[in-house]
Amino acid sequence: MTKKNHVKSAGFWDRIAEKYAAQPIKDVPAYEKTMEITRARLKPIDKVLELGAGTGSTALLLAGDVSHYTASDISENMTSIGRRKAEDAGVDNISFIAASTDDERLSSGAPYDAVLAFNLLHLIEDAEHTMQRVADLLKPGGFFISKTVCLGDKKGILGLMIPVLQFFGKAPFVQYFKSTDVDQLITNAGFEILETGAYPPPRSHLIVSRKR
Repeated sequence: MTKKNHVKSAGFWDRIAEKYAAQPIKDVPAYEKTMEITRARLKPIDKVLELGAGTGSTALLLAGDVSHYTASDISENMTSIGRRKAEDAGVDNISFIAASTDDERLSSGAPYDAVLAFNLLHLIEDAEHTMQRVADLLKPGGFFISKTVCLGDKKGILGLMIPVLQFFGKAPFVQYFKSTDVDQLITNAGFEILETGAYPPPRSHLIVSRKR
């Protein structure tokens, strides 16, 4: 992502941070299944990095299962909300960092045992570069667990609305991935896919992969 587009994307998420934080989970069973699958791959001694952590809802749920949790997001406002939520909850093993994936501050905790990216890859212009960065940050045998909206499989009304919303500044950049595109993206970066699922179907593609 160019510096200009990074600033534009960060600005979009900064603007909606408070509204985003107030939104309830849309599909609770699908979210709980995602957390169940993720927890099964984590250990109490693990160091975990979440990319695109938003306001930290998932970070707060998973931090108790690991040694340390780094929650990163390009939005300063999102991470500020997450930091406040962690303080209010008394969770002290989370670090919130407003950073892109290339930020060297993320390297200070590497190699990580797991990197998580929920509902992120389709929002990144250069997903191939991001995946190479993920591989660099993970230890050999470490897990990359992702969930990606794949509008290329089934656009529906959402796919038709996005360009209009983008024109008015109401939606971010979106890749129209197919699930097979995401599989290829991850395997090309040196990962072995261990498990996949749709939570919720038909567009939300969960992948559990391991760095070779």
